[in-house]
Amino acid sequence: METCHRNMIRRWVLSLHKTVRKYFGEAIVVTQEVDDIIASPIVKEAIINNSDCKILLDQRKYMNKFDSIQALLGLTDKEKGQILSINQANNPGRLYKEVWFGLGGVQSAVYATEVSAEEYLTYTTEESEKLEVFNKTAELGGNYELAVKQIAEARRRKENKY
Repeated sequence: METCHRNMIRRWVLSLHKTVRKYFGEAIVVTQEVDDIIASPIVKEAIINNSDCKILLDQRKYMNKFDSIQALLGLTDKEKGQILSINQANNPGRLYKEVWFGLGGVQSAVYATEVSAEEYLTYTTEESEKLEVFNKTAELGGNYELAVKQIAEARRRKENKY
């Protein structure tokens, strides 16, 4: 029964990807763990083989097993080097992270994605920064937007002092 179910899922995912491509679309699969893709033969066959564009974030936690990821994704040694260089030499005074884009083995590069201080504070997952925003929000009677703006402005003033 389980094998039958897996085959149905594999065929459905493969069909979905081929149909989307037929209509000049782009199916997007997002995961926080490379193991989600590697561990599933269904996902591996249906998604990776039909994906020309690959986008990877910082992969340092997979450094010791990146050779298998490289083989799975069909990456060149140059692409592997680019990916493993992500966020290695970032400017600490700027709010950006790097991301790697690979386009079907034809072109690849690492780009910086930078956001404003307001955007950063809105989406940060850093506990101390979230607390700062929540405390300022409470101080301002629940006005989250104003809290973010005030904290961002205070940080800019502090940076410009030096």
